[in-house]
Amino acid sequence: MPLVYLAFLLLGIACMLLIDRRFRLFFWRDAAAASMVTLAGTAFLLLWDAAGIAGGIFLRGGAGIASGVVLAPELPLEEPVFLVFLVLCTMVLYTGLARLLQRRRRNRTRRRLR
Repeated sequence: MPLVYLAFLLLGIACMLLIDRRFRLFFWRDAAAASMVTLAGTAFLLLWDAAGIAGGIFLRGGAGIASGVVLAPELPLEEPVFLVFLVLCTMVLYTGLARLLQRRRRNRTRRRLR
């Protein structure tokens, strides 16, 4: 069962992309900007992880569901994939909430004009 965690991370990314596609929130709204945000966010979080690893704060656990592939000391293969999922999930939630709030404001304005 060594690739279970990675498989579920990839499944989570696929589900987020399906939600994104359905509502055109992030990648399906502006793929170039979404790619830049995803890369920048993932790079920032990887640097944060590197600082935590260097400081002895972040340690790799010995989970049996992980692949066992290590990209750097204490940095498993699943970590960058998880960070991509985290950024994608955050941006889909953010853009979805922004759209809902915008719609709510618009409806309030319409009611006031009546």
